Amino acid sequence: MTLPALTAAVPAMAAPGHGHSQMDHWKKGEKFDRKHASHYQVVDYRQHRGMKAPPRGYHYVRSGNDILLVGITSGIVASVLAGQFR
Repeated sequence: MTLPALTAAVPAMAAPGHGHSQMDHWKKGEKFDRKHASHYQVVDYRQHRGMKAPPRGYHYVRSGNDILLVGITSGIVASVLAGQFR
């Protein structure tokens, strides 16, 4: 007696860090490119209430209304704080 093969439906996902489809909608794991960021600037965490110092090797940057924690050398988005600027 043979059993039918079981296959799991797995949604197709883009690998992290391979392009950016929409400006200002960054996700953790994506490669940050300042050319695709509107209102780009490095953010001083001390100017924003409740923000902690970034870990060594990271900095905060602004992209649109969001603040991103980005690896300085890798450019990988480690965290997104959405809607921090109005």
